[in-house]
Amino acid sequence: MSEILIRPLVTEKMTGIQEKQGKYGFVVALNANKIEIKKAIEKNYGVTVMQINTLRYDGKTKYRNTKAGIVSGRSASYKKAIVKLAAGETIDFYSNI
Repeated sequence: MSEILIRPLVTEKMTGIQEKQGKYGFVVALNANKIEIKKAIEKNYGVTVMQINTLRYDGKTKYRNTKAGIVSGRSASYKKAIVKLAAGETIDFYSNI
């Protein structure tokens, strides 16, 4: 189950969504489906998942000017899951700090 959840998304945008709508974001494995994501979140955080939306992001092409010329590459592709919990439940990402 730990291979499915890579890390929680703690960004300014996700914090706003979390406060207004009660939804949480996670970066998950590219081959994970919604059922596996739901089981992993319920097991790791002890909450009830009501809804899951998944999004796949392709890596962006990046260019850098160096002494040897222009070097091109790509950032990594990833999959994001937006999770809605049952009413009254929360996840505290900062409890381990």
